[in-house]
Order: sequence, then structure tokens, then C-alpha cells
Amino acid sequence: MKKAVYILAGIAVLLTLALVAVIYSIFNTQSNQIAQEAAQIVDIAEQEPVSSVWGENYPNQYGSLLKTEANNQQTMFGGSDPYSKLDQDPRLIEIFAGYGFSKEYNEDRGHMNSLTDVRATGRINDTTPGTCYSCKSSNNAGLWSEMGMAAYDQTPFSQLGEKISEPIGCANCHEADTMKLIVTNPALEEALVAQGLDWRTFTRQEMRTVVCANCHVEYYFAGEGKYLTFPWESGRTIEDISSYYAEHAIKDWDHSISQAPMIKIQHPEFELFTTASTHYRAGVACADCHMPYTRDQAAKFSSHDVHSPLLNKEAACGQCHSDTQYALERAVTSQMQVRQTMDASEEAILAAIYGIAAADSAPEADQSILDEARILHREAQLRWDFIAAENSMGFHNPGEALRILAASIDLARQAQLKAIEATQ
Repeated sequence: MKKAVYILAGIAVLLTLALVAVIYSIFNTQSNQIAQEAAQIVDIAEQEPVSSVWGENYPNQYGSLLKTEANNQQTMFGGSDPYSKLDQDPRLIEIFAGYGFSKEYNEDRGHMNSLTDVRATGRINDTTPGTCYSCKSSNNAGLWSEMGMAAYDQTPFSQLGEKISEPIGCANCHEADTMKLIVTNPALEEALVAQGLDWRTFTRQEMRTVVCANCHVEYYFAGEGKYLTFPWESGRTIEDISSYYAEHAIKDWDHSISQAPMIKIQHPEFELFTTASTHYRAGVACADCHMPYTRDQAAKFSSHDVHSPLLNKEAACGQCHSDTQYALERAVTSQMQVRQTMDASEEAILAAIYGIAAADSAPEADQSILDEARILHREAQLRWDFIAAENSMGFHNPGEALRILAASIDLARQAQLKAIEATQ
């Protein structure tokens, strides 16, 4: 009898707790909805490109976004100060010989400078396609809907620029009526679909990384229409991407010294971070570190002053790491290891480049063997550039970065040996 009473009492307690939880959930949802509605000072049109309009309703987020226009601060291996990478490392001039990056290669500034900087770069010319605007403006979401991505990409850069007036902003990542994080870049949606993924099923925490992939990824311009394409058909590892480019016979230019068919990697932050990195496996999102939560009195919001977490370690690292100084030192140590290995990779690539060039000048050189050396050069440099172009000096995934650079060194030395073989 007592046992039955205890069981009934337990059931009653559980039912009461469940009822309280439901009531709290309803009340909390309604409260949030009321607060959200109360904050709507203006109606925001779908895909509204002007971020200051959004700022009427979300002043904290917009105010912090404005800081990216002047947050130019250099870290040990990057940051947002627009220094010349060619001046810092003159070896890049030979590594990118025959390509625009050998003439100008500057560190990017913050989001509010995206439009100004892309128009000022010396790599723009009369043949530049509109595709180069793809990651530079909050006008894009509306233009993609209006024109379609194929027409957008085919439009010359100068002509498309007449329709573009806003830098990166709210419409690049948010749905206007709900503020949900969304995929706006058609190339990202196509790449996810190719992998059997639907971003609409992702959690909000997952989306706090995925929206960054609207821009922070490797890509190429496909075909005569320069159609923006992410090479993820087989996966997002460096091996998957390399195989994709080889299978589709993609090249960006012929190296003017080695004559190898080359690929220029862009900025594969998303790919490196999501390849089983420690932070990614722990459920950390890009925004947790680069856009940490902060407070304005009682208001809690995600800072849109996007920059290196090394410049803001208490807010960026302190949410998880009690000893932020140790976390900072650990990050710098990892980056120094990657930089040292990257230096060794660059030296090996240069040795391969000039070894191939020297062999090619010999009358007895076996061109078929030299072609093998050129492919090895391409593969070595592609892997080096995957880490060099990625904006964390490997910290987004230190183990994977070191593995990739080790493979780069090995392939470059193989290319050097193959060039020697071609003259024997």
C-alpha cells in the first residue's frame, strides 16, 4: 500500500513539474515575443540592404558592426590591418609568379570596408566578372533573388557595381522578419545540397557557423559565365578539394616560372574549422569566438564587431576557459608552430619551382617527367595555400594544418627530385 502511495505521489510531482515547465515555456515565449514586437520601431523589408535600417530596431548589433570600419589592428599573424603580405614575405612574389597575387596581396580589413577594399584592389581590371562582388555587399541577397546567380556572375564587375552600394551587413546573414540566421549565397546552398544537407534543419548553434560559410570558404569561378562554385562535391577536406579540381581539370593560371597549372586557394576558414577540429567537435561556433555575447546594461547581444578573438580574450575565450592568459599563450604557440612549418613549405616549393625551371632549360629534359613534376608542384602549393590563405594561421585546426603542410613539403620535394630525374 505504501509503495503505491509513493508511486502515485511521484507521478503527481512529475506531472506538476511538467505543468510548471510548460507554463514557463509559454510565458517565456510570449514574453520574448512581446519584447521582440516592442523593439520593432520600423518595419524591415525582405532582403533590406541598408544596415542602418535594421539598426533602428537593433542598435546594439548595428553599433558594434560599425566598429569594423576602424578596428584595424594587427595580430602576430593577421588581424585587420591592411598591410602588404608581399612586403612581409617577398617569397610570395615568386610563389604566385604570373598571377595577380604576385602584384598585390593585402590583409583584409573589417566587414564595413568590404566594398571599398574590393574596388580599390589592383587585381581588378576590365575583364573582372561580377562574381568578385559575391562576398562584399549586403545588396547581394536582393540581387541574387532579382537576377539569379548566373546573370549576376556574368555581369561585368564595373556594370554590376552600379547596383551595389552597401558593404557586408545584416541582410547577408539574417531573415528580416524573424532575424533567423539564413543561407543567402546560392553557391553555399548548392554546395550543401550536393552533400545531401539542408541548412533549414540545422540548429541555431550550427547556423552560427554555417552563415560564415556564405563567404569564408574556398571557391572558384566555373565556365565562361564565371559561375561561383564551391568545390565540395566529394567533401570539404583538402584531399577532396584537390581531387575535385584535378577531376574537372580546373586551373587559375599557369605559373610563369615552372609552367605548372595552378590553383589559388581563397580563404577556407569553414573547411578547416569543420574538419574535426577540437573546438568544432566541442560544439563551439565561429560566432562564439569572433562575435562573443556582451551586455549593454540589461541587454545581452552578440557583438558584431567581428575581429580576432586574440584581441578580446576575456570575452572570446573566457566563456569556456577560466585561465584566458593560458588560452592565449596556447593559441600563439600553435600559430608559431604552423608558421614555422609554413616557412619550410615555402622554401620547398621555391626549390621545386626553380628545379623545374632549370631542368626545362636543358635540351635533354624529358618533358613527360617534367609534367609530372609540375603536377607535384601544383599539389604542394595548393596545400600550402590552403593554410596560408586561411585566416587563423592554422589555429582553427592546428593538427590538420600541420598535417597539410607536412604533405605540402613532401610533395614539393618530390617535385624537386622529379625535375632532377627529367635530365638524367
